[in-house]
Amino acid sequence: MIRSVGLAAAALMWALAGPARAEVATDCFSEDNERRYAGCSAIIDSPGSSDQDKAYAYSMRALSLSLKQLYGEAIRDYDAAIAINPNFAVALNNRAWAYHKWGRAAEGLPDVERSLRINPLSEHTWDTRAHIRQAMGEHAAAFSDYQQAMIIGGPRMVKLYQCGLSATGLFRGKLDGIYSDELRDALKMCADQRTCDPLPADEECKDPVS
Repeated sequence: MIRSVGLAAAALMWALAGPARAEVATDCFSEDNERRYAGCSAIIDSPGSSDQDKAYAYSMRALSLSLKQLYGEAIRDYDAAIAINPNFAVALNNRAWAYHKWGRAAEGLPDVERSLRINPLSEHTWDTRAHIRQAMGEHAAAFSDYQQAMIIGGPRMVKLYQCGLSATGLFRGKLDGIYSDELRDALKMCADQRTCDPLPADEECKDPVS
């Protein structure tokens, strides 16, 4: 799920521990979107940055742009990251998510499927493909992918769906991380609608799923 800053940063932070300056690297992973953009841009523009540093900085700057809903610009940065590292599973997934959020879900399908081939144990990537399939009208396949995301992600992923589906009014149970029949029915009803999203908004559910 691109998707929150915390998820992407946790997956990428280690890559900038090398030659990039610690302060600039910290800015690139900041919770503050403007600091993130500036820090990542500094890494990209620095002649001393390695290709690996630049790939991760492009990906994090793309995340910053996505959070501003500047999806076209974000995709260009993901393009740059993936040109440097064609097997960059996180960037592939996040580019697919950016296409989905931009209203061009089908264009993200090859990216998310490639990301899954590289790392089939990412619950966020299964969730991305579920969203894309749902938007494309492949409702049964989307529901299957949501279930796989919960199998891999465990109680935290279950709580995310419980919280998101509570906001839609489809789920009225506890946020307990247990995959109940009630949650299954709510998730299936959501997956059967093109515009329903079982994920909560970025600022919701931080305490219950932490």
